[in-house]
Amino acid sequence: QLQLVESGGGLVQPGGSLRLSCAASGFTLDYYAIGWFRQAPGKEREGVSCISSSGGSTNYADSVKGRFTISRDNAKNTVYLQMNSLKPEDTAVYYCAAVGAMCVVEYEYDYWGQGTQVTVSS
Repeated sequence: QLQLVESGGGLVQPGGSLRLSCAASGFTLDYYAIGWFRQAPGKEREGVSCISSSGGSTNYADSVKGRFTISRDNAKNTVYLQMNSLKPEDTAVYYCAAVGAMCVVEYEYDYWGQGTQVTVSS
C-alpha cells in the first residue's frame, strides 16, 4: 500500500515552532519531489513549499519565506517542514504530496497524505 503520512501538527502560540514530517510507506521517497500544501478555513488549498528528489532545489510561498524550511532525509524516507515564527494566519491543515523528481504545479502531484492540523493561537 503506497501511503504518505503527515505528522507533527498541533496547537502552538504565535512565534512558536513546529516541525512537520511526511513519511512514505510502500515506496521509496528518493525518486520523488515532495510538496507541502495547506488549506485554511474558508480558503483554497495553496502551495507552501517543495523540495526536489535530490534535495538540491527548494521553493517557498512568499508568505512563509524566511520562516519555514523544507528538508529531506531519504535514509528515513521522510521529508520535513520546519515552521518557525508561526503566525495565526498559518493555521491550516497541512498536506504533503509526491511527484516525480521535480516540483510542479499542484495538479501534477501523484500521491497525497491525509493532512495534519496546525493551529496557531494564543
